Amino acid sequence: MQSKLINIILVGPMGSGKTTIGRQLSKNLGLDFFDSDYEIIDTTGVSIEHIFDVEGEKGFRAREFDVIKKLCNMSNIVLATGGGAVILEENRALIKQAGLVVYLSSSVDQILRRTAKSKTRPLIEKSTDRRKTITDILDVRDPLYKEVASLIINTNGKKLNEVINEITKSL
Repeated sequence: MQSKLINIILVGPMGSGKTTIGRQLSKNLGLDFFDSDYEIIDTTGVSIEHIFDVEGEKGFRAREFDVIKKLCNMSNIVLATGGGAVILEENRALIKQAGLVVYLSSSVDQILRRTAKSKTRPLIEKSTDRRKTITDILDVRDPLYKEVASLIINTNGKKLNEVINEITKSL
């Protein structure tokens, strides 16, 4: 008898906790953890910011698609996607069919707090108005996150274990 395959894919904006939650969730469930951004860095040997500088967002998204395609074909994993992974329709299709998709929803204020000191977020790095940039990004991506989500968890003001417990209960 084959054991049930479990994949949990975390989507949501930068700073929503996808990597932190994904790492702990994978430990709790005994699954392998992958972060699509880290996989891109490992594959290319350069930072995401460097890829954005050299190839632009379009070049980065092409690399991201290749990594997501590979990861979505694996079994028994927790996958933290990059905040913009849902932009490409092809990525959304892959993500939806790969397993339980959890949208970690966060407020603009929470994202601002969590990304305040970050130097590795190319889309807000050079922004003169981070609040407006984050609001604009969320306006575009929120419907896309909802489109792929099997489960939506509002992470505002919640501790790591609270969010993990919500995900685990839904399995």
